Parts: sequence; structure tokens; C-alpha cells
Amino acid sequence: MKIFITGTSGLLGSNTAKELLKRGYEVRGLFRHASEAELLEQHPKFEKFFGDITDAQIMIEGVAGCDAVVHAAADTGLWPARSPEYVATNVNGTRNVMEAAIQAKVKRGIFVSTANSLGFGTKEKPGDENTPPKFEQYGIGYMETKYQAQQLVLEAAHEFGYPFIVVNPTFMIGPNDFKPSSGRMVIAVAQGKVPGYPVGGKNYVYVGDAATAIANALTMGRPGQCYILGNENLSYQEMFTKVAKVVGVKPPRLGIPPFATKAFGMLGTIGGKLFGITPKVSYKMARVSCDGHYFTAKKAVKELGMPQTPIENAIQECYEWFKQHNYL
Repeated sequence: MKIFITGTSGLLGSNTAKELLKRGYEVRGLFRHASEAELLEQHPKFEKFFGDITDAQIMIEGVAGCDAVVHAAADTGLWPARSPEYVATNVNGTRNVMEAAIQAKVKRGIFVSTANSLGFGTKEKPGDENTPPKFEQYGIGYMETKYQAQQLVLEAAHEFGYPFIVVNPTFMIGPNDFKPSSGRMVIAVAQGKVPGYPVGGKNYVYVGDAATAIANALTMGRPGQCYILGNENLSYQEMFTKVAKVVGVKPPRLGIPPFATKAFGMLGTIGGKLFGITPKVSYKMARVSCDGHYFTAKKAVKELGMPQTPIENAIQECYEWFKQHNYL
């Protein structure tokens, strides 16, 4: 069985490619640049394919001859809050990949969405796949366009019967974070660059568990369904404390009230617009950090056989990988 993966150099894409190769699948990984392809180790069953998901013809060529597609590529930018590039990549790019999958008559198409496309809840009553979305209150283009792409995939499955599944990862932690992405939090805590914590929180998951769930979804799960790939619901204080314990530093002690968090974000937004730079925190990002984005992954555990590795293990692997590759 041959699998076409987009976003192969990303945190989830690279770990998924490794999981599939470990299971004996052939993998054709999409890269935009040769420098990205050099990051992954050579493997006799791993084929590198170069192109961009915004090019419909290239996607047809990339998917041709493959039995399944894992579409993990996305523009995850948060600045500016809205941009035509988010639409081009996240919406139109997803349409190109899935139409190529339809033309190739794949047995399974897996679209990697985000938990942000579903509704979050509280720790006591976390959001699930049926919770109405709440992302519109933030006005963030990444969330909006990922939801639009998700709807395209679900429509193709429900109305036309295509074998597409949607997975919705929460905040992933683990090795092979080349960019780095989520691992920046681990680096910041390790280097003592986190002065405090906002009042909100989120759901965290080991990236290896998410990769396992995706690999399982090639033969498990139901087309037309969403599956939250998550694990532990933690406040930022709880998560920063776990990270600090693993890396051997003191955790941030200062709780930052919502008004101060939002004020800091507003300064970032103003500075970004005045000086044309990307702020570390914008006002809209600050608003997100003041809420608890909590989810349950019971459905994915039951139907996709997703493991639930302790987050401490994920942090440890992430930290050790950064040390080995001189990110610290």
C-alpha cells in the first residue's frame, strides 16, 4: 500500500511518515523545497516528491498511483490575523489534494484539521466532535480557513460517498519539530523566557499518539467522521510546571490576569502594524490564551485505537530531540 503525505517536514507529517514506514507502507512525501527534504532520514520505501498543494496539476501527479492520502500540510500562521494566503493554502490547497485523491480513486483520504474547528469545553465537560464550533469569536484566519477546508472534506464524504476521514489534533508535543512549532514552548521554558502564565489552558497530546491514530485510520474509523486526537487537559500553569520539571528549571510563578494578557497582546498588535514585524503575541492570540480549550479524545481512542501517552513522556522526547539537534 502506497501513501501520499503532504506536510511531510512538519511535526505531525514527519512523525506520521515514520510510523507508516515502520509498518511497512510505501510513502511518497510532499516537500516544497529540497532543504526540507534533507531533514528526513533516507528509507528504501520513502519517495520524495516536490511541489505545492496550491498547484492542482502537481497534486494530481503526486497522488497518482497511491492507495491513500494523508493531507497534513497547512498554513498555520497567526499574523496577520487574516490573509489571502490562508485561503489559498488551507482551503484551495485542501480542495486540490482531495480532488486529486478522488481522481486517483484512493481507498482512504485523511484530512488533518485542527481541534479549533470543533467546539471546546471545560475540564469538567470537555468539547467533543459534536460540540458547536466557537472559533468565530476570535477572528483568526487560520481557524476560519481550516474549518472551511474541513467542511469541504466532510461534504465530499457525506454527499458523494468518498472515503474521507477528518482528524482534529489538539496541541501536539514531541520530537522531529524541525521548524520548531509547538516545541517553542518547551524551549522558552527551558531557557527561562516565560515570565508567567495566562489563565487559560488547552488539550495536549503526544505527537506519536496522533501519528499512530492516523496510521490506524487507514483501516479503522468511519468516513465522514471527525476524530479529536488529544489527551490531557491542562491549564497553562499546569503545563509549564510539567515542562519545567522535565527540563530541570523552576516553573513560572506569576499568574497573569486577563486584562494584562490582553493589554500585552494589544501592544504586540500595534507594534506589528507600525513596524511590519510579527509580534510574539497579538491581541487575538492573547484572547485565545485567556480561555480554556479543553477536549475529549474518547472517540479516537475507541474507534482509532489511539494511545494515551503521558504528556511528561512527550515533553521529555521533545526536549531530548532539541538538545541532540542543538536547538538549545
